[in-house]
Parts: sequence; C-alpha cells; structure tokens
Amino acid sequence: MRNLTPESFREQVRSGAYTGPTAGVCDGFVQANLAILPKEDAFEFLLFCQRNPKSCPLIDVTDIGSPVPAASAPGADLRTDIPKYRVYRNGELTDEPADLNEYWTDDMVAFLIGCSFTFEEALIRNGIPMRHHEEGVNVPMYRTSVETVPAGKFSGPMVVSMRPMGAGDVVRAVQVTSRFPSVHGAPVHIGTPEEIGIRDIAKPDFGDAVTVREGETPVFWACGVTPQSVAMHTKPSLMITHAPGHMFVTDLKSEQLGVI
Repeated sequence: MRNLTPESFREQVRSGAYTGPTAGVCDGFVQANLAILPKEDAFEFLLFCQRNPKSCPLIDVTDIGSPVPAASAPGADLRTDIPKYRVYRNGELTDEPADLNEYWTDDMVAFLIGCSFTFEEALIRNGIPMRHHEEGVNVPMYRTSVETVPAGKFSGPMVVSMRPMGAGDVVRAVQVTSRFPSVHGAPVHIGTPEEIGIRDIAKPDFGDAVTVREGETPVFWACGVTPQSVAMHTKPSLMITHAPGHMFVTDLKSEQLGVI
C-alpha cells in the first residue's frame, strides 16, 4: 500500500477491497481528516477551523452539495473514498458506514483537514520510528483539558495524537514536524500526559494503545479528530466524519505543504 498512487488506493477503498486505517499508505501524499456539515452550519465551522489552525488546518472545502474535493483530488468522491465514516446526530455516534451514499444530500459542505499521518514519513526518514506502525495498530488519540477557541455553536476540547520516542529524538521531531503547519505542525505538548488532562496513557479515547517503553517521552500533536470531540460537546444536528485513523488520501504531495 505504501507505493500505490492515491487514485489506485482510493479505487481499492471505493470497491471495499481496503477497509483499514491509512497510516503508512501512499508514501509522499497528504492525508486528510473529514468533517461534513449542512450548509446552515458550514460558515460557523469554517470560522472554528480558522480560529483553531493547530487542530483544524484546512486543506480543502467543497462547494455546497458537491462530494468532489476539487482543489486536492479532483477525481475523488468523498462519499465513497474513505475506508470508514462516522455519523453523529445531536452529538451521538449513530453509525459507522463504509460509504455515504444513503446520507449525502445536496446541502452538504465537506471540509478536509490536515492529518499528522502526512509527516510520519518525514519522521521515519529522520530515523524516528513510529510505534503504531511497528505494532500494526492505529495511532492513539486522547481528549485533553485544552479548550479550543469557540466559534458560534462550535467549541470543545482539543484531541491529540501521541507518538512515544527516545529523549534524543524529541528535538528532531519538533524540527521536522514544524515544517508542516498544514498538517498540525510542531507538537502541542511533550512529556507528562496529566498536564493536559490525560489520566491514563494506556487508555486512549480513539485509536489503540501503544507501548511506551521505559525512558521514552510521549509527544503529543494536535489532531484532526478534534471536530468529533466538538460534535459530542456541542451536539450539532448532524456531523459526518471519517472514523479515527481512516483518512482521505489526496493527490497533493506532502512536500507541497512543507515550509522550507
């Protein structure tokens, strides 16, 4: 899966041949989180993303009613090209469908938000291993006590993803990921999980737990699952998202988003 083109990978997803998490697929291409809202809520959510660029860095926004992300993957269809979706109604998770054909309406606006899976390849090239790759699981994600900046009806706690690493790799990880502000950029917290409201690092709110070895430092990045936390907190009538770890793969090259 690492060497597939985004178009070929999306075809596999659309046909049902691939249903798993997307960490490590399509090396060199930008992955994105998804949030879909009716147009009546779209402006306030756009404002929320602008006010919270670490958690919700925008990659693309569709025209009203269009499932095509024209700026990032003009041949794609957001109704079918993500391995698993989530449907939230009034803040409650009601379904995890494999496609959105029965849910899509002509008043929907889709937002693609940068994903930290995009910069993992750069971390690996710099000799920093990804534990969730090694253990074959989804990256661990946690709700925190860090509040986002509200916009209209949208507010709630930031979600972070965590990657453990040796103390000697932390500074390099900050340097590498700082080049990619469009996919969350530098970490938002390093070290003690309790300082950002995470009580038990072995029990993530989303994704899977990974081994944190003795002497390793947990490093936390803002995460595009934050809109799902916001949906549960503010309870909009409808928000459709990707399932955590099951991302949309765009046609954009990762280095296009890198800051030199």
